[in-house]
Amino acid sequence: MKRKTLKIATRSSPLAMWQAEHVQQELLALHPDLEVELVGIKTRGDKILDTPLYEVGGKGLFIKELEHALLDGRADIAVHSMKDVTVDFPAGLTLSVIMRREDPRDAFISNHYQSLDDLPESACVGTASLRRQCQVRAARPDLVVKTLRGNVGTRLRKLDEGSFDAIILAAAGVKRLQIEDRVKQYLSREVMLPAIGQGAMGIESRSDDGDILELIQPLNDETTAIQLIAERTVSRQLYGGCHLPIAAYAEIDGDTIMVSGLVGRVDGSTILIETISGKREEAEALALQLSQRLLDKGADEILRELVDE
Repeated sequence: MKRKTLKIATRSSPLAMWQAEHVQQELLALHPDLEVELVGIKTRGDKILDTPLYEVGGKGLFIKELEHALLDGRADIAVHSMKDVTVDFPAGLTLSVIMRREDPRDAFISNHYQSLDDLPESACVGTASLRRQCQVRAARPDLVVKTLRGNVGTRLRKLDEGSFDAIILAAAGVKRLQIEDRVKQYLSREVMLPAIGQGAMGIESRSDDGDILELIQPLNDETTAIQLIAERTVSRQLYGGCHLPIAAYAEIDGDTIMVSGLVGRVDGSTILIETISGKREEAEALALQLSQRLLDKGADEILRELVDE
């Protein structure tokens, strides 16, 4: 292979930089003659911290500037947390690689309480996610749930300052930043179904850039990719809602895949859950069936209330 420079577009937050550096190291291990540069970009989602994401455009705000860098040639690939990636891509770009998944669960973090059940009545829990908010309120209607934005360090600082009794973060980010000692409880999928794509990293590239596609393809993890086909199909059928109170998780055991999906009202008053299983090669078809079951049970009405606001 001729010596080549590959540029990675990434958000400039510590977790995003960790992810980009991880991809950088993986690529250098595969291609020792490759030069890999990081292009840090502060996205609109990183700049707007005083407003809930669903009010300003959802999690797509974290990737638009990275996609612009791909389209204008400033970068060759962009590294994303898959839970932030919308279901559709701009013309000329494609999701080319899904990397092996880290822990998909959510992590309960508190300085004084050992678990979600341990929190006293009216304790304050911080999270920006409508998915987490609806599930926390369903499990503990007596708690106060408030919006908490910012990177991991900012959220931990606000917890330590006493603004919250507990916060909930993605376990994958906690582990990647090596701050597992802050975690009091990893929430089971029965308590809190994960976000679509949570724990997985994806690589976006120009769809016509064959040389780059060839370089990065060995990073693709087939099992995780199949999981995300199912989960993102649920998202697509449910209004593409990465900023809505929906969740989906696909678990693969041998040739079998089990897909779970959830839609809830933000106040926790209604939680709809469905699970379906079948052959792993039927991941997309199973996810379509599951989505229709949720819609038939009333998910359409719940989501339209939010979409039409």
